[in-house]
Amino acid sequence: MSERVGLYPGSFDPITFGHVDLIRRSLSVVDRLVVAILPNATKEALLTLAEREALLRAVIGEQLGADASRIEIRAASNLAVRVAEEAGASVIIRGLRAGSDFEAELRMAHANRLLAPSIETLFLMTAPEHASTSSRLVREIARYGGPLERLVPPAVVPVLTAAAARRNPAGG
Repeated sequence: MSERVGLYPGSFDPITFGHVDLIRRSLSVVDRLVVAILPNATKEALLTLAEREALLRAVIGEQLGADASRIEIRAASNLAVRVAEEAGASVIIRGLRAGSDFEAELRMAHANRLLAPSIETLFLMTAPEHASTSSRLVREIARYGGPLERLVPPAVVPVLTAAAARRNPAGG
């Protein structure tokens, strides 16, 4: 039986507990998971690509223990479906927080299916405790100096706080 490879793409700006939960749960359906940091033209990144990659490595190592060896992290500047092909992935994993996520994700899944019919999209529902958390919300809280500890893993807090201070030195 061949190895089942999945791709979990995102901007991870920053990685949240919701992302960690989806990564952990993805490992129950794939043998190996490629976590791909991809650009998002609709978002202005707060963290640099190097910061996001370093945080993913630190958080995955810290939060997933032995399962971290089944995860590959890569940065790319291509379509997710092309990254999936390059990685040998047969499935793209996407998280859904609410019904509003579904419409956009469904359109993307249909486009991916047109581009690469052999790659499936698997939607995982976000755990209820993470349903209202988004990277956009976390960035906004960081910009105003709010508490981040319940939203992101410990390694993320100082890096995100420093990035927010660089971006907004006046604090508001």
